[in-house]
Amino acid sequence: MSPASAPKAPEKIKVVICEDQPQVLKNQLKILQESPEIEVIGTALSGEATLELLEKKQPDVLLQDLGLPRMTGIEVTQEVKKKWPKVEVLIFTIFDEEEKVIDAVKAGASGYLLKGATSDKIIEAIREVKAGGSVIQPNLARRLLKYFHVPEEGAPPEPTKPPLPAGNREEPPTRPLTEREIEILRLIAKGLSNNEAARVLTLSRATVRTHLEHIYEKLEVTNRVEAVTEGLRKGLIEM
Repeated sequence: MSPASAPKAPEKIKVVICEDQPQVLKNQLKILQESPEIEVIGTALSGEATLELLEKKQPDVLLQDLGLPRMTGIEVTQEVKKKWPKVEVLIFTIFDEEEKVIDAVKAGASGYLLKGATSDKIIEAIREVKAGGSVIQPNLARRLLKYFHVPEEGAPPEPTKPPLPAGNREEPPTRPLTEREIEILRLIAKGLSNNEAARVLTLSRATVRTHLEHIYEKLEVTNRVEAVTEGLRKGLIEM
């Protein structure tokens, strides 16, 4: 086989790491540099330095500490998603701080990992968010769904209503979802990753991701948790 006809090596996932503890940063860097599918294109010790770095080059995934000094991980996430919406943010946190993680997801993070996660779990998480998925621990997934159902502070709680029949829904999406999109929404509501949904439906991972992008656009949401919540609220799916 001539060099011109040799198959191209798969493109590496470009990652930036933001971690304020030098030793922790060194350990994370070592884990990622040992993976043949990941290329670390920059590191930073603060949120401010991260934003300066992203002005020059954007990664596929930003792996960042939640408990940063001065500018918090949540504030960094908000800025990143506002300026570079295609950059996926994966939060690293020491403790299972539910409220902060919920705020990070609301700000646009695609998921979180607890520090101390195995190298395999870190690589898989980066791979998953790059493919358009999310990384939420099972013990927090239900809490997130409940959280997004809570009315604004001061508003009276709304009674729980069963899903309305098709045609009688009070708040149909602006553009209706196709049968395939509803099928995919049901699968992600059950916690399936993009890869798992692709296997179940005999589709490519890229096709599933494209369907998810259409779902987000039609439901006017930015991540899987919000998509599932809107699907439940509009009666498109049931849990």
